[in-house]
Amino acid sequence: MDTILISDLEVHFRVGVTESERARPQRLLVSVEMDLDVRRATSSDDLAETIDYEAVCARLRSFGDGVHWSLIETLAEEAAAVILEEFRPRRVTVEVKKFVIPQTRHVAVRITRPR
Repeated sequence: MDTILISDLEVHFRVGVTESERARPQRLLVSVEMDLDVRRATSSDDLAETIDYEAVCARLRSFGDGVHWSLIETLAEEAAAVILEEFRPRRVTVEVKKFVIPQTRHVAVRITRPR
């Protein structure tokens, strides 16, 4: 299986358990791994035969418009569902990093979902 990786895409979403956390968008990093077979794309050198990672990034950047989540787990689950539906990888892994505990580099959740 082949994998397209998007590492640490910076987004600003409203996420948090408390109202003060959700009061304004906060910086998150989103990483995505999309499993697929790229042999047709490599033999044809045609973007239509693979997943357009720029389109995935654009979709993820707009994903939080007008939405808020209490949990980064929910955000990751919903992002994975959108990627599976719209871009059709065989499997997707989504990791969301949040910077809320000063004594840590970040906290994160990573989920993997098959199509």
